[in-house]
Amino acid sequence: MQRFTPLLIDAARPCRHSVGDRWFVDETYVRVAGLWRYVYRAVDQHGQVIDVNVSKRRNLVAATRFFETMLPGRDRPSEITTDLAAPLLRVIDDLLPEVLHDTSQFANNRIECDHGRLKARPRPIRTLRTDRTASVVIRGHAFIQNLRRGHYELGVEARHDCLRVAAAFDEL
Repeated sequence: MQRFTPLLIDAARPCRHSVGDRWFVDETYVRVAGLWRYVYRAVDQHGQVIDVNVSKRRNLVAATRFFETMLPGRDRPSEITTDLAAPLLRVIDDLLPEVLHDTSQFANNRIECDHGRLKARPRPIRTLRTDRTASVVIRGHAFIQNLRRGHYELGVEARHDCLRVAAAFDEL
């Protein structure tokens, strides 16, 4: 999984749909080798996972690094919804001052509910051992989630949605 997941993600990148103009950004946490690590995630209004980043800390440097890797090569969003986390507030004000920033209560429920699917995955495989492994597993989870939701031009000829992932891997 650690070897081929990044290769599959790179091979499927040209077939990916464009990202929407409303983004939901939040952080959650997972255990890696018995230590808490923060996972920054961004999802658009269609449910497409835009990007993920695993960090040791939840601070301004980590939030800035997440946005600086996520923004190049994409259109700027018209609206970003976050919670009231101070690092996210500062980064969005610094990097995207023209964007409408929504921090109202319950506005970020879309990504908060999406965290549950991510956190349910590592439990059966016990614990993640290294930060690199955690990053690869979480990126792979986001890739499969996007495939299942139809955010790639792969597996569109599959008769049923449950066969979309298998058809996509055949095309890759």
